[in-house]
Amino acid sequence: MNPLDQLEPLIAPAAIGWWPPAPGWWLLTALLPLLLWGLLQLYKRLPRRAKVTDKAQQLDLLRQAALNELELLSKPYYGVPAGPWLQQLNALLKRLCRQQYPQSDSHLLSGRAWLAFLDNRCPAAGLTRWMILVEGAYRPHCTLDDKAIEGLNQAVATWIGKHV
Repeated sequence: MNPLDQLEPLIAPAAIGWWPPAPGWWLLTALLPLLLWGLLQLYKRLPRRAKVTDKAQQLDLLRQAALNELELLSKPYYGVPAGPWLQQLNALLKRLCRQQYPQSDSHLLSGRAWLAFLDNRCPAAGLTRWMILVEGAYRPHCTLDDKAIEGLNQAVATWIGKHV
């Protein structure tokens, strides 16, 4: 006689009940609420798409305000000293750079370094050829002709329009 014939038959899978679950299932049941809470906290911290459009709208408003301020500056036509106008242009550009690039310390730059900083941000404006922008405020009786005034004003407007 074969010794395997004396063994009991295997228990069918349908005969195993679903209750009580194994200890791993109890652990999963206990950790599931903690996992759901963590996912909810992560979802709350994700950036929203609406904030991106708000930032874009803020930049548009900033750009428009800067262009409006540029247009309100009185230009030094007819031999009026250009120093105050050039100082106002520099102040406007430095305020914009300080807001856009707070870690760059651009407000501390002067001379060619300041113009290079501006030109690196927006080469299309070509502000490096306008050395009078940084030197003119310190020259006594600095005057500009109409073509230079319009050219510098247009270069600054281009920088604001494409950069900000």
